Amino acid sequence: MARVSFTAGRVSGFKCPAGKFQAFMWDAAAPGLGLRVRPDGRPAYVFQSLFQGKTIRVTIGSPDAWSIPQAREKARELQRQIDEGSDPREVRAQAVAAAVAKREDERRQHATARDAWSAYIADRAPHWGERHRLDHEEKGRPAGVIGARGRPLKPGPLAPLLALPLRDLDAATVEAWATREAKERPTAARLSLRLLKAFLTWCSESPELSGAVADTNPAKSRRAREALGRAGVKTDALQREQLPAWFAAVQALPSRTASAYLQTLLLTGARPGEVLALRWDDINAQWRGLTIRDKVEGERVIPLTPHVWRLLAAPPRRGAFVFAGERGDIMARPHRFHDAACKVAGLEGLTLHGLRRSFKSLSEWQDIPAGVVAQLMGHKPSATAEKHYTVRPLDLLRVHHERLEAWILEQAGLPVPSASEEPGVLRVVASCG
Repeated sequence: MARVSFTAGRVSGFKCPAGKFQAFMWDAAAPGLGLRVRPDGRPAYVFQSLFQGKTIRVTIGSPDAWSIPQAREKARELQRQIDEGSDPREVRAQAVAAAVAKREDERRQHATARDAWSAYIADRAPHWGERHRLDHEEKGRPAGVIGARGRPLKPGPLAPLLALPLRDLDAATVEAWATREAKERPTAARLSLRLLKAFLTWCSESPELSGAVADTNPAKSRRAREALGRAGVKTDALQREQLPAWFAAVQALPSRTASAYLQTLLLTGARPGEVLALRWDDINAQWRGLTIRDKVEGERVIPLTPHVWRLLAAPPRRGAFVFAGERGDIMARPHRFHDAACKVAGLEGLTLHGLRRSFKSLSEWQDIPAGVVAQLMGHKPSATAEKHYTVRPLDLLRVHHERLEAWILEQAGLPVPSASEEPGVLRVVASCG
């Protein structure tokens, strides 16, 4: 190869001859240093030499970024690598990988827990129910969020922790947080701690975040659990003689949607979040079935009983959800409607989950098989025979479920809709006391 001493004029004036894919000019001062030019006119310094008997070529960079002395020094450095037995291409790849790893490590070290929390929700939300997703959004809500009524919403219990760098979430920090939250909202904080534990487990299993979290999950701290205490065993449930007052107060609510939601809770025995997540396409009017998105089995189908069918036909349609708010999304804070109704009925202290407990308790009056009640409510089978050998079709569940609904309505002094009638058509059944 003919070599010339590179000068600024020679470098800037070197062109690719017509008809060629590329052309090279080689430097006489630095062995292996060349200038490559393509037809588009873009030049680049290159280094070419022999490594293990094969010709290799490495691009150094554009003359706009590299002066001639800098390019010569880089060519000598690459030749030294070959003389030492290293492939300059591998050396460069390793340097690039190390730089990328360093940047990623710096990003992880400075990433806030909220950044990771947002990525966690985006990754896991497709596998969650709607209520579970909302729990994550509410418990992690930062300060300054404006609600639907134009008022700032209270930050979620996890907001102080999510504002910290992820690497600062250690056991001592979580324990101090638990001690503070236990004084104001222990119930919400207990749920938040469980959500935090699952989140940090996800971070530890994530290749991008594993280096930024502690080896031992800080949310598994025994002291944090003790600070928040155990949830007490709740016994709130409607008694038979309280049914008339409860139904009267609930049916008098100004919101038809809230009224229908609360009655559906009691008459199906489903979890509050399961009923709240009901969509219009979960209602099968032809076969009179109701698909419940179940946290245990994924989903279950229960009978669409006459009164519940009538209730579900009442709420106005504002989107995909049956019990929707003004904007078409899931109705917010339904417990406030229930609290208001219970205050009127003199039943303060009865929770939404207490209505699920009421369904189970009231079923005892009708001697309904425990396995039927468990299947309706979505409880796991409690015995081998129940789990593996008992298969109840929807029509068999319907026999028991409609009988229980009719009895509850009779005790409340309400008309009982006929199973054969369309929603809205009622027949009056005298109360049996």
